[in-house]
This record gives sequence, C-alpha cells and structure tokens, in this order.
Amino acid sequence: MFKLLLFLHLLAAVFAIGPLVGAASAAARALRSSDAAAATSAARTVKIYSYASVVVVVLGFGLMSATAPGSSDHVADFGDTWILLSVILWGAAVAVALVGLEPALRQAASTISAGSPVSTMTGRVAAYGGATALLYAVIVALMVYRPGS
Repeated sequence: MFKLLLFLHLLAAVFAIGPLVGAASAAARALRSSDAAAATSAARTVKIYSYASVVVVVLGFGLMSATAPGSSDHVADFGDTWILLSVILWGAAVAVALVGLEPALRQAASTISAGSPVSTMTGRVAAYGGATALLYAVIVALMVYRPGS
C-alpha cells in the first residue's frame, strides 16, 4: 500500500503542481506580449490546478498514515515539523495563486482586451508567480530533507 500511495502522491504532484507552477511562472510573459488569450488561459490554468493540488495533499495524508516498508510505524505524523510546515506552505501557495495571481491575470486580460497597457501589472503578476513557485520549491525541500524527523 505504501508504494501505491507514494506513486499516486508523486504522480498527482507532477500533473497538478507542475502545470500550476509552470503557468504561474510563465504568466508574466503573456502580459509582456500583451496577449489577452494567454493571460486568460494562464488564469484558468492557475485556478484549476490550484484546486487540483488538494488531491496531492489528500494522497500525502494517506501516505503519512501508511506503514513504512520494513517497519510497523507510520511514515509520519501531523505533529512532525516538516508535515506541519508543508501544509501551511501549501495553504499559502494556494492562497497566493487564487487570491493574488489568478485575479491579477483576469484583470490584466480585461485591460489588454480594452487596449490599455498592462506594464504596471507585469511586476505584480511576476511576483505572485515567483512566490507560488518558491513556496512549492520549499515544500519539495521539506519532503526530501524532512527536518525534525
């Protein structure tokens, strides 16, 4: 059961978090090229995959409760520092993506469609995208190094 849950958790991370971070990181490019369709597409991608990232977390919780190979202990507990930090950072990443990046991209798409410049929005979109990517990178580091366990 452990290997199946690990496989599903990693697969979900690749197919849910990967496109989210990719869209978040590339979103500013749509604004620099004044491409309303690309900004709208990036906003939709950020929204869909932010919600899909819940699957990664649920599978991670299932993986935590599985018994480690060659042991009778669970893989991790909610009280473990790296688990707690990972969940908090995931919540922050989703909040940045859904409350900051996605609305900024929708606003930029509307502004581009109206024929107005979006140069002032590019930095904000790039910052939200970079923050989202950085938060997920820290989560991966926590998963690999497991501080406090």
